[in-house]
Formats: sequence, C-alpha cells, structure tokens
Amino acid sequence: MTAQARVCAVTMVRNGGAFLDRWIAYYRQQLGSAALVVVLDGLDQPLPQAPDICVLRLPHRAMARAPGDRNRAAILSDLAAGLLRRFDRVIATDVDEFLVVDPKIGQTLPEFLLAQSAPVISALGIDVGQAPGETRLDPTVPMLAQRTRARLDSRYTKASVIARPVRWGSGLHRVKSRNFHIAPGLYLFHFGMADQDAALQVQSDPDRLAAGWQAHASRRMTLFDALATGTAKDGDDLFDWARQRQTWRRPIWAWNKPGSMPRDTIIRIPERFSQLV
Repeated sequence: MTAQARVCAVTMVRNGGAFLDRWIAYYRQQLGSAALVVVLDGLDQPLPQAPDICVLRLPHRAMARAPGDRNRAAILSDLAAGLLRRFDRVIATDVDEFLVVDPKIGQTLPEFLLAQSAPVISALGIDVGQAPGETRLDPTVPMLAQRTRARLDSRYTKASVIARPVRWGSGLHRVKSRNFHIAPGLYLFHFGMADQDAALQVQSDPDRLAAGWQAHASRRMTLFDALATGTAKDGDDLFDWARQRQTWRRPIWAWNKPGSMPRDTIIRIPERFSQLV
C-alpha cells in the first residue's frame, strides 16, 4: 500500500461555496480521490462535482453556534474513529483550511504525516488575509500566488491529524484528554479571510446569523485591519518562535490547546509556498 493510500481527509460543510471545490482539488492531489470524505450538512446542499469521492449527506439541524460546534465535532470524531479502521492517519479540517508541508522538507503530505510518531498532530496556524492593494481571488490561480500576508494565529494551530480515535473539542481546536504536538515543517493555511468581499458575504449568511455567529465573525474580520496597519516580518524568522511560544506558554487550565499569540504577529508568506494551494 502506498503512503498516499494510508492517509485520508474529511471535512463537514454547509454552504461551502468555492472553498469546497478547492478543498477537493487540493486533497485529491495529495491523497487521491478514494481518501476524501465530504459530509454535507443538509439535504438541501448541492452535491460536489466530484463523483469519485465519498460524500455523506446528513439532514441539517439548526443549532446555536456553541452546541452546533460541539455536535459537528462529535460527528467528525465518530466518523474519524471508523476511518482509522481503514487508514493509518485521518486529517480533519474546515473546508477553508489546507495542510501544507514545507517544500524545503522534500516530502509529500502523506509521507510527512506517516513519519510522525505522535498520535495527534497539529500544524502551525496561518490566517491568510487580503492585504491592501490585493485584488479578489481568481479561482483559476493558486491562492498563495495571490496572497502575500497573513497572521500567525493559535486559533488555527488545530489538532488536525490523528492516528488514534479521539474526541475533538469545538471547532477541532483541541482533543480531549490528550496533549498536542506541533509538527515542525507542517502548516495549516486558513483562507476564510483571504477574500474580503467573499468573507463579508459569508458573514451575512442567514444560517450563520440565526446561529449567533456575529461576535465570532467580528473578531475574525479584525484581520483586515491588522494587515493594513501592522508591519509584516518574514515568516521564516518567526515560525520556530511561534511553535515554541504556543507549546510552552499554554495556560494551565487549557493544557491541550496551544498558547495564544500576539494579535499583531503579521508575516510575509515565503514565496516557496506560492504554488502549493
């Protein structure tokens, strides 16, 4: 069995828009079609144009943000536990999140993940935004070829890869009763704020408003101001520091989550990543 065939990726999505197409295209290239599982939250959701992947359709249940997040995490925890009977590693991300191995390492994503010994693996979280002067995303061009700035954000240093059954917490930010390990050379790029007009449209989605996502959305939108006013440093100068800070500055009441980062930690994304996503 090839390394590619031993790793699968799963996401659960409602009103995923263009990100679902990108998610499928990226992880299909990394892992193969047979290793992709998309859970559609609602029978009203259109099927993706990808008949070669596994799609699970569930009835939508309207819930407030916090219990809805917990419900989603429970569904993915149960699903991932089953998938581990057929795969050695399971990746679980939101539809706008992409796990990337540093090109300097010279390994594919499955090769890298299978070489890790920790049962739960986190990637360094990078929140990509639309900086001043950048135009809307062109769907025909890699996203990192169009975006140059981001914020290092512990919210996206998620427990995204597992080798044993776990119980994920809300938003897949942590796993219950387990430590976490930030794997050097692995990055989670979050693109939910990579296109400001699209982000504003998502925030006005009736389902999200009814579930009480307004405050959460407002916090996320601060990224645009941070990119406009902050001084960007070279990402390579901060990556190791960010891993160490998130590992060693954890609060004692949340030992299974990474320590927080200063909100003004703005980076220039190294050019070697530009063609990967």
